[in-house]
Amino acid sequence: MKEIRVTGKQPNSKMCFACGLDNSFGLKSRFYELETGELLGIFQPAEEHQGYPGRLHGGLAATILDETIGRTMMIHQSDNIWGVTVDFSMRLKKPIPLDGEVRVLARVTKDGKRIFEGSGEILLADGNVAVEGKGKYLKMDIDKIAGFDVEEQLWRVVHRDDDPVTVQI
Repeated sequence: MKEIRVTGKQPNSKMCFACGLDNSFGLKSRFYELETGELLGIFQPAEEHQGYPGRLHGGLAATILDETIGRTMMIHQSDNIWGVTVDFSMRLKKPIPLDGEVRVLARVTKDGKRIFEGSGEILLADGNVAVEGKGKYLKMDIDKIAGFDVEEQLWRVVHRDDDPVTVQI
């Protein structure tokens, strides 16, 4: 494993399933921009997030992987440009336990004018890859996606005492 510096933190919202801090059913994920140009997504699964006992549901693995890859464009574009999933696939390699935080590492692999592609992995505590994914995303201005009121949705960076300065990957 290698120590990597965190260069920024991405915003959370109120009710998004992946990043909404007020969504009682959601993942409440946090997203950190790294000096490598990659994005690290982190969340702590709850018992309600299981498929098989003690294992993260595969659909939720897809959710956090897709969300993290789709957000990688925010490192390279303005805050108003979001990635809307066009195509996404994943390969499940190992089960993901519920007893620790889930970490996703993602990056942009191809950047076009209107479309970008990315890949990512869900990493186990020992650094092994549990899930691999890749996707294609349409670059869209948030105003064209939905009626998104930044203030109403509480779209902002929320700093926590346990936000890392560096991470081991």
